Amino acid sequence: MPNTLNRAPVPALLERLFDAAARDPDLWPADRPFVTAPPQERADTLDQVYMPISARGGDLLYTLVRAIRPATVVEFGTSYGVSTIYLAAGVTDNGRGHVFSTELSGTKVAAARANLAEAGLDRAVTILRGDALQTLAAVPGPVDFLLLDGWKDLCLPVLRLLEPRLAPGALVVADDTTMTSMATYLAYVRDPANGYATVDFPVEDGMELSCRTW
Repeated sequence: MPNTLNRAPVPALLERLFDAAARDPDLWPADRPFVTAPPQERADTLDQVYMPISARGGDLLYTLVRAIRPATVVEFGTSYGVSTIYLAAGVTDNGRGHVFSTELSGTKVAAARANLAEAGLDRAVTILRGDALQTLAAVPGPVDFLLLDGWKDLCLPVLRLLEPRLAPGALVVADDTTMTSMATYLAYVRDPANGYATVDFPVEDGMELSCRTW
């Protein structure tokens, strides 16, 4: 079976992106509370910061996409396209599916598109620039796979926006679940009344894997 992650130029590209991310600068002003800043301000201030998924987390995403063979994948938070590469490799190797991703920063949209083109995966992805609560409103359903890796305080609003279009059995993956700002999201998906079977997966910074049961 094909595995794009093992074929040039993808391994070298991912290595370069992870190396760059390891040198992410701390650009947020110390006197400006992050949680009260508007999302666009956060995106513009941090447009040189990669903030990627971990390599093991990326491998998990690829494996999950190969396993469930989603027709429609939605990603909240493109950044420089590292996680998008893993998702796009999965749907490409499946021979079916498309990734819809969304990003506020114009700098990051351009960089992610260039990285996907270098990987040869750009045809599998549509990157929507702008506020996810607006751009994702038009994404067609049913959504079979959802990755939440944008601003943590917006993960639950984005999930709630897309819930009516989640297919029964859809898989929802949330990254960075060890962050305190994910507490409200985790409380929601871990409450059986909200229609998810969910498990905490121990990769770097934590992931929550939630299956839509309704």
